[in-house]
Amino acid sequence: MPPDTAPTAADLVISAGRVIDPVTGSDAPGWVSVVDGRISGVGGLKDRPPPSGKRLDYPDGILLPGLVDLHAHPGLGDGRYGIDPDIHMLSRGSTTVLSQGDAGARNWERYKEQVIGGRKTRIRMALHLGRNGEVHPDGPFTELEFADVAECIAAIEGDESDAIWGITVNTSIMTCGPSDPHEILRRAIEAAEATGNPLLFGPRRAPGWALEDQLPLLRAGDVFTYCSDPRETSLVRDGRIRDCAREARDRGILYDLGHGTTSINFIAIEAMVAEAFLPDTISSDVYSAHLNLQPIHDLPLVMSKVRAAGMTEAEIWPRVTIRPAEILGLENEIGTLNPGSCADLSVLRWDATPHVHTDHAGNDRSGGIYQPVVTTRGGETYEPIG
Repeated sequence: MPPDTAPTAADLVISAGRVIDPVTGSDAPGWVSVVDGRISGVGGLKDRPPPSGKRLDYPDGILLPGLVDLHAHPGLGDGRYGIDPDIHMLSRGSTTVLSQGDAGARNWERYKEQVIGGRKTRIRMALHLGRNGEVHPDGPFTELEFADVAECIAAIEGDESDAIWGITVNTSIMTCGPSDPHEILRRAIEAAEATGNPLLFGPRRAPGWALEDQLPLLRAGDVFTYCSDPRETSLVRDGRIRDCAREARDRGILYDLGHGTTSINFIAIEAMVAEAFLPDTISSDVYSAHLNLQPIHDLPLVMSKVRAAGMTEAEIWPRVTIRPAEILGLENEIGTLNPGSCADLSVLRWDATPHVHTDHAGNDRSGGIYQPVVTTRGGETYEPIG
């Protein structure tokens, strides 16, 4: 073959027994090639991959676009929840994560420099309405004045990066302390309206403020997290999706799973499956309390749990790739295997050995588990840690 018609050499080629692009629905053996940190080609068994400087083969692997975790706590230990994202997220399949308010207006610049600038993981921020983020051991709203609208607006309007996605506000008892949750949410909406940003909203999961009264306050594009929580704000009542949850979705409210330590319930997820009312996104809410747990708490484990509760793989894939990418406004860069997009890739292995998955209410479901095998972030590869 003449030199000018020879295939362009790739920096990296990864092949797997299943190559899945949730955007196109393709799911077949194949390979993905990478040049200069971008996806340069995708092929099947009948397509010969280009020559490459590095070749990785996973016959029993599942190759997906890099996982996108819409609710987690990337940090460096200076807050209540933050953990090293490269160790606990990137190495375990999540190439992009949205921080649920690990920084507020007063520590945003430091967070941006030390966490976002110092790590390989792609991080976006839902800036905390609380001006100090999640640093205070008793919560961000121990004093109502900490819910500072002016400082929040100034931090967002003065930021020249593309790292702030929106604003986070959690109205739980643990977060608000003695402060009025109604006033805190009112201030969050004021800041969001002023800056044109969406909210990542954690509801008041206690008696005294009904879900029917909280959801109407949210706006199209706002994300309601902890949507399978078994407490007062569960979207499911008496085995059925609540009318107020349907009405909110019709208005454009988005639902995120937000597993965390207390916010997953198999009964609720099974009702969602039965009524085809699935979360828009599946997220881990991984934070410091999860360290040293077995099995390791990561997004692949959460995917395993919702599969055990009845969601199919075809329903899971987009909710950890292209759908959160769209919500973050990054659908042209991540969440797909489209040539030209960023070479963020996750290879998982399905371990079908029966595993007992448990939810917060103590319900057990048996099923296999997804294990991270290798992660590629912008063409650089990372092995699992832990």
